[in-house]
Amino acid sequence: MQARLWLLLAAQLAALHGSLALVQTPASLMVQTNQTVMLSCKINTSPSNTRIYWLRLRQALSTSSHYEFLAYWESTKKTVHSKEVDKEKLTVLGNSPQNVLKLQSVKPADSGVYFCMIIGMPNLIFGTGTQLSVVDVLPTSPQPTQKTSPKKKVCRSPNPVTRKRLSCAPLITGLLVAGVLILLVSLGVAIHLRCLQMRARLRLLKHLRLYILENFSRLDY
Repeated sequence: MQARLWLLLAAQLAALHGSLALVQTPASLMVQTNQTVMLSCKINTSPSNTRIYWLRLRQALSTSSHYEFLAYWESTKKTVHSKEVDKEKLTVLGNSPQNVLKLQSVKPADSGVYFCMIIGMPNLIFGTGTQLSVVDVLPTSPQPTQKTSPKKKVCRSPNPVTRKRLSCAPLITGLLVAGVLILLVSLGVAIHLRCLQMRARLRLLKHLRLYILENFSRLDY
């Protein structure tokens, strides 16, 4: 009962954000179908007895994105799975500060971004994430081709008569304007993706609250 009360309080106070307190390796991974995958999560700042949860984000960030709870590790029960997870396929090994998610016989449907998470006070702290791609055939590396070095353009000094007519200023100005536009577009895309990620994490927090409240209502009966 005390553990559930603590979890409810933590969920009510939680403000979702990413943190380097949880470092995941590798950052990305591509494997063939039916391979075994090991994803690692290490806690850098929290107490060593912190429970680590594993989540998955299947699709690219959008307004309908949501996190799927997969499992967590407990010293008495070992791996505690979600109801929707195949227990024979997924295992959590070890406890904090080092935690490993083991996936066996992976399929393309297992592709997605895998996150580890801890419940802090007052934040839900997410790991850096691991992008897992499962394919039937690994892409082959293209054969290196011999590149021909382009001829360097030589800027010849104009003669005194035409020197006043020629200037590099318009070219430099154009390059600067193009660079500023690219930076603005990149910033806009980054802000949009961050907003989508925050919406997905807020939906996770809402589902967590509903799950806890349902458990309390069952205990009352």
